[in-house]
Formats: sequence, structure tokens, C-alpha cells
Amino acid sequence: MPTFQSKKFVPKSFQNTFAASYRSSLSRHPFLLFGLPFIATMVAGSFFLTPAAALRYERHDRKVKTLSKDEELGLKRIEGRKAFDINEEYYRLAAKDLDDWDNKRVKRLKGEGDGVL
Repeated sequence: MPTFQSKKFVPKSFQNTFAASYRSSLSRHPFLLFGLPFIATMVAGSFFLTPAAALRYERHDRKVKTLSKDEELGLKRIEGRKAFDINEEYYRLAAKDLDDWDNKRVKRLKGEGDGVL
């Protein structure tokens, strides 16, 4: 006879409860009693969280679209200012003399190397 019995001790008060019947039937039907409720919870959670996520994005879009009066006025062109023309800007920059320039050294901070060997 072995030292310890292979049969576990189960008190009388535990034998007729729902937990005991669920545990014994879980070993016979694991997917039906564990896997199926888990998958059902994931699917139901997806359906319940979809409107919450949509509400979040709708609120963000509403906040981005709403402009205050000051921002709206800032977007309009200021009177008296000329409209921007890319061709005019190109020719203005092309007219500058880019060959006449001097290389000037920048003063270094204390402890920083000056780059001279």
C-alpha cells in the first residue's frame, strides 16, 4: 500500500455545490465550458467597444474642425499684403548675387574645440 492515497480528499460540504459540478464536467468538456465562453466574451467585447471607439474619433474630428474666431481671422489674407507667387519668388532669389560671400568663423563656447589642428 502506497504512503499517500491517489484519491484527493473532498469535504462533504463541497461535493454538492455548483463549483464542484462545474469542475468535474470541465475535465469532460473543456472547450464547451471554458473555450466557448472565452471566445463569446471576446466577440461581445468587440461589439460593445466599437461604438466607444467611434465616439472617440468623432469627438476628435469635431474638435479639429472647430475653429475659434481668432484662428478663423488668422487664416484669411491680411489686407494690403500681396498674394504669394512662386514664380516671382524664384526670380527674386535668382537675382541675388550668390558668389560674393565671406566665410566667417563662429565664436566657440568654453571648453569646445575650435576644429583647428
